Amino acid sequence: MRNHNERLILSMIHRHGAMPGSDIARLTGLSSQTVSVILRKLELDGLVAKGTPLRGRVGKPSVPMALAREGLLSVGLKIGRRTADLLLIDFHGGVLAERRMSYRFPTPDEVFAFLRAGIAAFGAGLPAGIADRIAGIGIAAPFEMWNWHHSVGAPANRMMAWRGLDFARTIAAFSDLPVFVQNDATAACRAEHVFGQGKRFASYGYFFLGAFIGGGVVLNGTVVEGQHGNAGAFGSMPMPSPDGPRQLIDTASIHLLEKRLEADGLDPQDLWDDPLDWSCFEAHVAPWVSQTAGQIAHAAISVCAVLDMEAIVIDGAFPETVRAALTRATGEALGRMDLRGLIPPEVVEGRVGRNARALGAASAPVFSQYFLDSTSGLGAV
Repeated sequence: MRNHNERLILSMIHRHGAMPGSDIARLTGLSSQTVSVILRKLELDGLVAKGTPLRGRVGKPSVPMALAREGLLSVGLKIGRRTADLLLIDFHGGVLAERRMSYRFPTPDEVFAFLRAGIAAFGAGLPAGIADRIAGIGIAAPFEMWNWHHSVGAPANRMMAWRGLDFARTIAAFSDLPVFVQNDATAACRAEHVFGQGKRFASYGYFFLGAFIGGGVVLNGTVVEGQHGNAGAFGSMPMPSPDGPRQLIDTASIHLLEKRLEADGLDPQDLWDDPLDWSCFEAHVAPWVSQTAGQIAHAAISVCAVLDMEAIVIDGAFPETVRAALTRATGEALGRMDLRGLIPPEVVEGRVGRNARALGAASAPVFSQYFLDSTSGLGAV
């Protein structure tokens, strides 16, 4: 664990990129001497590295300090309702290795066997000494996954195996790495905030469409997790329906497209194959995009009415062409709605894509142990 000022400096470098100690001192409010001492310690620990000296200024060239790419590694596991994704990332968020498995529905035995095999394979593929720099395992999983057995077509008793499961204790049987668990949509939102559109906006609502839709909330530059880690549970938002009360998860998720395909005798598993290619389903995708866009627009109004968001960011486990079409259609649907008393948000595409949940999960051990939650308004102590 790092102390506050070490975390502050690492957070500043992560947010703003490589910079000399003088700029770090100015941004953090720390003295130049304190910054210099901490940077030397971080460099000895292998967490930061010197960049190319900056010339052209008065006096001797200043040397920018950057996060050392191999200074920290992290593992991220996304447990989805149709697929599990496992990533190994470096300190810059670059993906060093990845593995994926598909299933009809997830069970603890097969998911943790997949994780165990993946960790072993990742470790075997790293140079000597680098494997010791893995900071931990982040896990992104749906909230109360055992309650979705009807939607995923799974036996209730098989899904109930997730209820009350202690992830850390289960993983401790084959790994001594620390474990960090978070909601899958919140993890995706964190990935977008750190590696995608997050630097453009201070406050926004984030929608991620996997087999089921979820979301995340960013306020004043910080991803909000909520009292129970379930902030941004947009999938549970009530939606108008001629058939009675429904939730957004029932009206704007990829599983609805799966049902359309199954009804026409097509294999919905093709939606999840790698690489993603939905071109052969165009006749089914177009009406799904139109319906989904209208539902997200309704949800976006509710979000903005409460939190005054400057943007709505849309991403998901679909091809980029589908993401672009859905974002455009959502913006158009929003423009046709009654927005009296509201400032219309900008509707934009996410930039991370299907790996967002696993990437957000992988970043959790690093953020929890080495960064501050937000650099907005934070000073030294």
